[in-house]
Amino acid sequence: MDQRLRKTLLWLGLLGLALWGMARGGGPEGARLGLVLDLQGAIGPATADYVERSLGEAERRGAELVILRMDTPGGLDTSMRAIVKAITTSNVPVVTYVAPSGSRAASAGTYILYASHIAAMAPGTNLGAATPVELGGLPGTGGGADGRERKPEPKGGAGGGEFKPESQGGAEQREVPELPKDAKTRKLVNDAVAYLRSLAKLRGRNADWAERAVREGASLTAQDALAMGVIDLMAPDLDTLKKALDGRRVQLPAGERRLQTRGLALETLEPDWRNRLLAIISNPNVAYILMLLGIYGLIYEFANPGAILPGAAGFVSLMLALYAFQVLPVSYAGVALILLGVALMVAEAFAPGFGALGLSGAVAFVVGSVILIDTDAPGFGISLPLILGFAVTSVLAFSFVVGFAVRARARPVVTGGEQLIGAPGHAIRAFERQGSVRVHGEVWAARTDTPLEQGQSVRVTGRDGLVLRVSPETERRD
Repeated sequence: MDQRLRKTLLWLGLLGLALWGMARGGGPEGARLGLVLDLQGAIGPATADYVERSLGEAERRGAELVILRMDTPGGLDTSMRAIVKAITTSNVPVVTYVAPSGSRAASAGTYILYASHIAAMAPGTNLGAATPVELGGLPGTGGGADGRERKPEPKGGAGGGEFKPESQGGAEQREVPELPKDAKTRKLVNDAVAYLRSLAKLRGRNADWAERAVREGASLTAQDALAMGVIDLMAPDLDTLKKALDGRRVQLPAGERRLQTRGLALETLEPDWRNRLLAIISNPNVAYILMLLGIYGLIYEFANPGAILPGAAGFVSLMLALYAFQVLPVSYAGVALILLGVALMVAEAFAPGFGALGLSGAVAFVVGSVILIDTDAPGFGISLPLILGFAVTSVLAFSFVVGFAVRARARPVVTGGEQLIGAPGHAIRAFERQGSVRVHGEVWAARTDTPLEQGQSVRVTGRDGLVLRVSPETERRD
């Protein structure tokens, strides 16, 4: 009986291990694993953290491949460079796949695509427009490094951009805009060009078109990108992509590796709780709200010591906002203007006038909020309706609520022991030092330095516990 029980337990243990292995690996072939990461929307600190941690997880789990399924309008330069660095130093091959159809790898996405070991796109997608966003409002972003105007190039050159026929001769040529001549702009453009060209040469891709994507903001469709050597392959879905990857060779820091994707199980790796929290608080609108809630909570706590909850909630909100601002491109001039605006609106509640302080504070508050996030990258602006809503709410709150609180403090106390000070009353009987008086309809023990007659009016001057200190008034009560 004991032997049969041991055999049963052994088989159950082996079955449990097999089921656990299948759950961990996604099936019998779970030992051969590929991870899929979804990069959707603007690239920011949360995206960089997600990619960096996921690549580390891929190495720990022995994954043979990581696929970045991407659809992005661009994002922050610092976050993009962090992702590129994580890819170029990864010992797990990284495939960036722009999908599904209708997706794009614009701006920062182009750099990530170029940095990947394999660059792939689905039909109906596009890439490019890699000009630094700081140049968005300038008249042109093309031209040479010396700032001189570049001559038109014939069609079929580096690719991308807009083609217009010459007015004479009939040949189609591209008009290349002149690069702005200020030194800062040239530095930004040349740095971006050098960076993207270096990635193109690292992966053996079209470096000339990479330069055009930066200088001219050129874009390409997936079909054109494949024809011009900007990407490595096209695939309509993950299964087709996995088959196309089989047998390709990639260069890793540890050496060359041949991809073997036949039978590879793909698992989508979702962001963990830490990354989700970072994604929430690094949203500029959320960080802005947290900052204001923190400021208002602390102001309320200082005005009403002992409330505890507003101060604690305000402190936590402010700490979260400061952490978000640490990873976001924040203008400290904007922060200073917001604080100045709040201070002026608070001062309006204390200073009598015609609203000049409140109006000035509202203007400073709105201007500071607009310039708070120091970037034009898509997805990183603060909503204007949100700014105006907080501005109007702040003006009303500080003008009326705080004003009412200040005026209430100036009124005499009408409840509690303190309201007895200064209250009128009369002596119930005559006494010289101690006796009884009636105040507010109540009989109190009283002490006086001046003898009092029965019915004489008195005024409360102080209180010692349950004994009132009183002084006589000239009026006599009948």
